Amino acid sequence: MNSLAKLLEAALFASPRPIPTDELAALDPESSPAAVQAALDELREHYDVDGHGVELLDVGGGWQVLTRPEYTEAIERAQMAVRPARLSAAALETLAIIAYRQPIGRAEVAEIRGVDVGAVIRSLHERGLIDVVGRAEGLGRPLLYGTTAQFLEQFALRHLEELPRVDELAIALRRSGDAAEPADVAPADAASTAAASTAAASTAAAPTDAAAPDAAPTDAAPDETPAAVGAADQDEAAPST
Repeated sequence: MNSLAKLLEAALFASPRPIPTDELAALDPESSPAAVQAALDELREHYDVDGHGVELLDVGGGWQVLTRPEYTEAIERAQMAVRPARLSAAALETLAIIAYRQPIGRAEVAEIRGVDVGAVIRSLHERGLIDVVGRAEGLGRPLLYGTTAQFLEQFALRHLEELPRVDELAIALRRSGDAAEPADVAPADAASTAAASTAAASTAAAPTDAAAPDAAPTDAAPDETPAAVGAADQDEAAPST
C-alpha cells in the first residue's frame, strides 16, 4: 500500500464512526480527491484480495472498517464486542414507516399502524435513529420526522435509495408474522429488509401524502414531552380511539 492508503487506514481504524471522504482528504491537504479515492479503492481491494477478516465499506455517508458478516456471530458469542441496541417489533415497524414515508407526522404514522406512537417515536428519537425535519402545513403545524445518518450507519446503508423497494418485500412479508419478538439492529442488508418488511404492507396501502395536515395541534417536540419509556420493548401503546 502507498503512504496515503496507510494514513487513511490508520484514521479509519481509530474512528468509531464512518468518516466522509472530505474529512479523510483533510488528513493530507496535498492529495487530490482522485488520489484519496484511489487510496480508498486500494485499501478496499487489499482487504478483499488478501482475505482479511475486516472490510472497508461505504456506509452512512462515510467510510468505515467493519468486521465481515461471517465472523460477527462468533465475536458476539464470545462477548468481544458491544451488542447493538435492541428494537421491539413496534419500534421496527414505526421506523420502517418513517423511513419509507419521510417526512411524515406522528398522526399519520399512528393512522397507518392503528395505535398511538408517541412513546415509540420518542424512543427512536432518543436513540438517534430519527429526527425532526420540519413542520407540516395545517392546523398546529405538526412536526415531521425523518431518518438520520445514524439510521443509515446502523443498517449499513449508503443512502435511502438502498432501502428495498416495497414490491421486493413480498417474500419477507409472508414471514412477517415471525416479527413478534424483538430484533437486533445490526449492520447488514438483511436488517434493513426485516425492519422494512414489518410495515411495508400498511405503508404501501396508505395514502402517498407525506404531510399530516389534520394531525393533532398539540404534537410536541421530543424535548417537550415526558421522559420516554426505558426500553423499546415497552413502547407499544393501546389503540387510539
